Amino acid sequence: MDHIKDGWFTESCTLWPGQAMSLQVEEVLYHKKSKFQDVMVFKSKTYGNVLVLDGVIQCTERDEFAYQEMIANLPLCSHPCPKKVLIIGGGDGGVLREVVKHPLVESAVLCEIDEDVINVSKKFLPGMAKGFFSPKLTLHIGDGFEFMKQNQDAFDIIITDSSDPVGPAESLFKESYYQLMKAALRSGGIICSQGECQWLHLELIKEMQTFCKTLFPVVDYAYSTIPTYPSGQIGFMLCSKNPETNFREPVKALSKEEKESMSLKYYNPEIHKASFVLPEFARKVLSEA
Repeated sequence: MDHIKDGWFTESCTLWPGQAMSLQVEEVLYHKKSKFQDVMVFKSKTYGNVLVLDGVIQCTERDEFAYQEMIANLPLCSHPCPKKVLIIGGGDGGVLREVVKHPLVESAVLCEIDEDVINVSKKFLPGMAKGFFSPKLTLHIGDGFEFMKQNQDAFDIIITDSSDPVGPAESLFKESYYQLMKAALRSGGIICSQGECQWLHLELIKEMQTFCKTLFPVVDYAYSTIPTYPSGQIGFMLCSKNPETNFREPVKALSKEEKESMSLKYYNPEIHKASFVLPEFARKVLSEA
C-alpha cells in the first residue's frame, strides 16, 4: 500500500518524472496481486471508484467516459461499416460498453490477458462493466498477440486499450505489434491505439507515427482531455488500410437520436474533428514525422 499515505493515493512513475497525481481516498475496496499485476480499487472522495494497476490509475468513475467514448468512436465513425471489432485489453469493460452501443457493430471480441481485472470491474465498476453483458460480445481470456496470429483478415476495427509502455503492455507500442494488427484487419480496416500524452511522450508518439506510416497509407493522431491521466491528456494513434480514409471528417456523423440512445457525454461530431487539431509544439514535431 505504499501508494497511499495520509489518506491520499499518489501516482508517480518513471514515465512522467518530476510530477505526480494524487486523489483523496475514502476506502480501499480491493487490493490483490493477480498473475500479471498488482490490482487495486479504491473509493475516492470526488472521482468515485478508481481502478489502479501496478500503481497507475487506469480509470475513475467520474471521468472514464472522456477516454472510452473517444477511443471507440474515433475509429467507429471513421469507418463506413464497422461490423466486426476487436478490443485488445480493456478489462474494465469501458471501451466495450461504447463499442457495442454503436448501431453498425454486429460483433465485438474482447481479448484481455488478466481475468482478475474483469471480475474486479464487474464488482466495483458496474457502470463500465456493462459491456460484458452484451450479446454482441465474444470474450477471450488470453494474449492478444496469439489471438491475432490465429485471426488474420478478420476485423474491421482493432482498438488497443492498453496501459502505459512499461511492464505487461510495453510490447504494444512496438512496430511488430502494429504489423500483427495490420494482418488481422480486413481490407479497409482501421486501428486505434492508446497513444500516450503529447506533454510527456512526444518523441515516443513521433517514433510510433513514423513506423505506422511505413505500414499504413493513412495515419493520424488525436487526443482527449481527462483529469486523472498524467498531464490531463491522452492521445490516440489512428491508422487505416484504406487510402481514402480521412480521420478528421467522420464518415458517419451520429444523429441527435443516435447520440441520445448511445447516451454520450463527451464524443460528438464536432469534438471528433477538433481532437486532431494539435497545439503548435506537438503539431511541429508530428508533422515532420
